Amino acid sequence: MKKVILTPNPYRDHDFNTVRATARILEKAGIEVKLCLPFEVDRSFQLPRDLRFSRLDREMPSADAVICFGGDGTILHMAKAATRNGIPILGVNIGTMGFMAELESSELEQLRRLATGEYSIDNRMMLDVTVHRERDIIFHDICLNDAVITKGGIARIVHLAVQCDDVQAMECGGDGLIVATPTGSTAYSLSAGGPIVEPEAGSILITPICAHDMGSRCIVASDKRVIKVGLTHNARRNAFLSVDGGKALKLNMGDVVTIKKSNYQTQLVRLKDRSFYDVVNLKFKSSL
Repeated sequence: MKKVILTPNPYRDHDFNTVRATARILEKAGIEVKLCLPFEVDRSFQLPRDLRFSRLDREMPSADAVICFGGDGTILHMAKAATRNGIPILGVNIGTMGFMAELESSELEQLRRLATGEYSIDNRMMLDVTVHRERDIIFHDICLNDAVITKGGIARIVHLAVQCDDVQAMECGGDGLIVATPTGSTAYSLSAGGPIVEPEAGSILITPICAHDMGSRCIVASDKRVIKVGLTHNARRNAFLSVDGGKALKLNMGDVVTIKKSNYQTQLVRLKDRSFYDVVNLKFKSSL
């Protein structure tokens, strides 16, 4: 690698100490470094005057990788832009769980291996999410973890109907529904009672959230399936869709959420030779 973008999370990397250390290591190894903020910060937030920040859209076309600093949310936020530009991501965990991160902040010296090509690329399945309202498409996005349909903040049940390839697969009433990738199986889906699935598995997980009936269970579908979710006739008037924890979209009666495997794949840089189960054991034990 010759050029790497560093995207620090200003609210987690205090005084940008981790990104400063990373920049020194990479530059000493002969890699050009560009600093870019992954999102807009509050106007009241004071950025260090000695650091120069460039724009992501300007730097991405010529970059070889993006290094994200923070938790899984930071990686998810960057995944779409990096993936659409065909750039791999490497996560440095300075958050809590950091399940998708490759390194902890204490392991920065391993980044020298990027200059010598001593790394591998892990391809992760993504989902394509579209919302149809009558004849119009009102929403379209891709996601690495999950698409979540919920009832919102009001303490009522939302009733949803799920189809797989236009065949009725489930009707559930409860707090909502999660449609997740194998990568997302260790996130919200797991908290809702879904299974842990290897990232290489060709699966789409459909997990009810706090289901109000005993018959609603998680479905592990093939990644060849097209999933459609809509509010049933006896549902309350609306629900909300959020993709990878992003801004919620209000869904009305008659809207159809279509979810399928995306043509895009997120590329994660791997510096360590470790099993998925090593990561599961490490992260979940450390979170206790």
